[in-house]
Amino acid sequence: MNSLKTIIVIPARLESSRLPQKVLADIAGKPMLWHVYQSCLQVTKASEIHIVTDSELIAQAVKEWGGTVWLTDPHCASGTERIVAILDQLDGDVIVNVQADQPFIQGALIDQLIEIFEQSTPLPDIVTPIYPLNQEKIFDPNLVKVTRRHDDYALYFSRQPIPYVRDIPTEQWVTSTVFWGHIGIYGYRRTVLEQYYLLPPSPLEAAEKLEQLRFLQAGKSILTFITNHIPLSVDTAADLEQARSLIIG
Repeated sequence: MNSLKTIIVIPARLESSRLPQKVLADIAGKPMLWHVYQSCLQVTKASEIHIVTDSELIAQAVKEWGGTVWLTDPHCASGTERIVAILDQLDGDVIVNVQADQPFIQGALIDQLIEIFEQSTPLPDIVTPIYPLNQEKIFDPNLVKVTRRHDDYALYFSRQPIPYVRDIPTEQWVTSTVFWGHIGIYGYRRTVLEQYYLLPPSPLEAAEKLEQLRFLQAGKSILTFITNHIPLSVDTAADLEQARSLIIG
């Protein structure tokens, strides 16, 4: 088993396009980001937790919780680029990018991701979780799908259903093949992030608005693993109301 130092980083941008200021949205009296942070505190295999943000408002809130926070350029193109901006401050072999809009993410899922790194030889470039989709989720563009090789490495990620199932009605697709949904958590080998600015621009990333496609198109390997821990991602006002109802319930 590999002996690796792992650090969690939570990128938290204030103005998201679909639901502005969602990371500060109130869920049971606390900001959504606070719930994500508390879940990360439950991870047993990570040595540090950092939050990177473009907002003084978020930074002040994190300081009040006693968390470590860094202010970064508001023009960072993605959460990963925000992490790269403070990479020199992170003394870790593996950096785990945890999304700030998953208030119910479980520490066990992050530990599972870290275990995949520890057990893999050679070390993957990137590790990320997936899960089987049901019929209603296959066509949801907010939910990212993935196809993969026989050895569990990703072939492609898309907002569209992949694969396309020919000659079968769409309502029967789920019974004819397995569709995999992607959970937006990434474990990066440090050296991959060190090469970030050397990666060529990705037309696929620009088209799908999926940051992992920059790495995939540049030839980096993304190892997927199946999990039963499926967190709710808050992308819309309806998702936020669902999150609030779940925590009340």
